[in-house]
Amino acid sequence: MQHLSEIKRITLFRLTMARLQVMIIVFLCSCLIFTLVNTEEVQSSSSFNNRVQQLRFDKKKGEFRILQVADMHYANGKKTACEDVLPEQFAHCSDLNTTFFINRMIQAEKPDLIVFTGDNIYGADTTDPVASMNAAFAPAVSSNIPWAAVLGNHDQESTLSREGVMKHIVGMKHTLSQLNPFGVDVIDGFGNYNLEVHGIEGSNSGNVSVLNLYFLDSGDYSTVSSIPGYGWIKPSQQFWFQQTSMKLQRESKAPGLAYFHIPLPEYISFDSSNFTGVKQEGIDSASVNSGFFTTLVEAGDVKAVFTGHDHINDFCGELTGISLCYAGGFGYHAYGKAGWSRRARVVVVSLEKMSNGSWGSVESIKTYKRLDDGNLTVIDYQVLWIKS
Repeated sequence: MQHLSEIKRITLFRLTMARLQVMIIVFLCSCLIFTLVNTEEVQSSSSFNNRVQQLRFDKKKGEFRILQVADMHYANGKKTACEDVLPEQFAHCSDLNTTFFINRMIQAEKPDLIVFTGDNIYGADTTDPVASMNAAFAPAVSSNIPWAAVLGNHDQESTLSREGVMKHIVGMKHTLSQLNPFGVDVIDGFGNYNLEVHGIEGSNSGNVSVLNLYFLDSGDYSTVSSIPGYGWIKPSQQFWFQQTSMKLQRESKAPGLAYFHIPLPEYISFDSSNFTGVKQEGIDSASVNSGFFTTLVEAGDVKAVFTGHDHINDFCGELTGISLCYAGGFGYHAYGKAGWSRRARVVVVSLEKMSNGSWGSVESIKTYKRLDDGNLTVIDYQVLWIKS
């Protein structure tokens, strides 16, 4: 009996030790997972912050130059025919004309940031959306210039979801695009984020934002059966914008610019008497007004909004202190108007030159367009905002 009792004690001891070892292993694994997750979050946050730091005003001119590319509608490269060009252009026209135009614009303008405002690819005609995106964004990637993108209503119409399309964009070289704001758990859409542009390195504003850029997903199509037409900027996105704007304005009174694809219903407020540019088609906004323009007015920092979507509109008009601007159609596989040149919008934000020779805060925001003609002709120069 004593021998059996001793065996039981030894067996019990071994079982206890085995359980203890399992508990220790589980504890150590949990600690390792926690450390890795937190390290990844810190690295993600750090990477995000580092990429934001890349944007800075030019030291010599005190300028920050943004090239807006709207509606490339890229598909399958040289195999994809152009839309709405002159008969003599058609035989040799393809997506490669869009690529050539971007390269010319980058060379001419040398922008500090390139912004693609949706319908970057035309999903319905795209056999491989990843290959199409790689080709569409290739000029920006190869230029080594920071770039950012939002989605339109056609990007997801191939084999990738909107989330899948945005995830691919976020993983590309030199992009500052984000899938969604870091640390925000609930928000509609994909590609809502903000970027800060810092002042001149070594100046008083070198470590603070002097220009804030907001990017939003304006959606594709309504998901509410009783509401037809296109999507809109949802309450969750507006709440994020409000919170972000308030936080940034507490840090500095920097002006802001907003970029998204589908124009707001307020774009209908203009006619030829109160805008610069042309209006050659209707305003194809959502059929409901989500109130985002009022949200922008209340926030107070956004001085101009830039969209695409309606390719043969390229006007800018001011409403309640905010300029509402189209870029005009850029891509050759997008619908257009034969004989009416594809175009791009440039925004130049300038700092104030102080009496002691240093650079101050933002003094003005100006814009113009360039046409894809022999001279990249500059048209419609405008002052959108000037410091009062």
